[in-house]
Amino acid sequence: MKKFFIQTFGCQMNVYDGQRIAAMLKSRGLTETHDVADADIIILNTCAVRAKATDKVFSALGRIRRAKKADALFGIVGCVARESGADAFRRIPELNFVLGPQSYHKLPDILESPETKLLNIDLGGLEKFDEMPQMERSPAVAYIPIQEGCDHCCTYCIVPYTRGREVSRNPLDVMRDVEHAATTGAVEICFLGQNVNGYKYTDKNGVTHRLSELIAGAAKLDTVKRIRFTSSYPTEMTDDLIDMFRTEPKLLPFLNMPIQSGSPDVLRRMNRPYSLDLYINIIDKLKAARPDIQISSDFIVGFPGETDNDFAQTMDITDKIKYINSYSFKYSPRPHTAAAVMKDQIPENIKAERLAALDARLNEIQREFNESCVGRTLSCLCEGPDKTGRHMVYRTPYMQQCIVATCDNAPTIANIKITAANKASLRGEIVD
Repeated sequence: MKKFFIQTFGCQMNVYDGQRIAAMLKSRGLTETHDVADADIIILNTCAVRAKATDKVFSALGRIRRAKKADALFGIVGCVARESGADAFRRIPELNFVLGPQSYHKLPDILESPETKLLNIDLGGLEKFDEMPQMERSPAVAYIPIQEGCDHCCTYCIVPYTRGREVSRNPLDVMRDVEHAATTGAVEICFLGQNVNGYKYTDKNGVTHRLSELIAGAAKLDTVKRIRFTSSYPTEMTDDLIDMFRTEPKLLPFLNMPIQSGSPDVLRRMNRPYSLDLYINIIDKLKAARPDIQISSDFIVGFPGETDNDFAQTMDITDKIKYINSYSFKYSPRPHTAAAVMKDQIPENIKAERLAALDARLNEIQREFNESCVGRTLSCLCEGPDKTGRHMVYRTPYMQQCIVATCDNAPTIANIKITAANKASLRGEIVD
């Protein structure tokens, strides 16, 4: 029986894509292996959001081409495939296929004609969602894409090039996927999109459907216990969606809403047209709707032209909002983006200094919040055993990792009393 190896890089959309690719290959009689030297088909499911991510992919490609079987089929799918195109074949001549993020349903073509190199990086529509088979068994957390691409065109972001402009899925198709996941093992639904709260689908009767309706629909399913969505754009946080945090207890009290910078001047150059007052007003509305809600963010430091004062304003906003878990990066020029050719690129040493300062503050805030949870009892979702097998890993409603001593028949959802905390995780014990 033939075997496949798949390695996924990057965002949760890529995690979903990797799961569907695996399901498709299994439906064709292949089995999964974690040993690249044993695989008959090798797939790297890639991310191009930062230069480091692309470099990591090509580094892995170099290692794999030396380790793989001589006749193994070998290729990349996803955003690096779209970014690199035919040049990927020049860099790694052993590649058999290069498929963009909306083309991976073409993989059967390479299985049927292994002697032909396959390049397909076209930006299609939503065909892949229709053509890929459903997973026989859903993981406890089911990622459900509702929208792909982005129309905001931030000047640093390669997503409009690699994933295309925004396209929203038919809500009937989305709910079909939700119901399938809920009946095959999922207890948490995570709605996905590059601009997930920008989801907007107008049906043939002229009725426009929004993310709030999908949340309400998923919440009606008894087996669904937790609902969340990622990643959000500030100006798309509409009142109907904010109100869901007030009315729907299954919607987790946690939201990732990237601000990227605390400087109005930097936000303008990033083409993120919202004011700090608007952003803070949205946070205030969310907290009024759900007092226990917590916010996470994404930050870019060292954007072209960022001054010491601009960076100080970013530090100020972290203190004001108290983000409990954030992702921060040095600005990385990406091809096909306006920021890559801007003047006043920031030297790497200054970027590194600013990132270290921001990370230190974010880590301090995260630790403070984690420590504030000690003594509380939280309903948590089991992710499975840790690498040692001696502990179970749970996720709190705020997406913190909570480590619990191994127990027989660990419940999927458990009330856990938090007994200790550090920056990275919590410790706890299951209670009745």
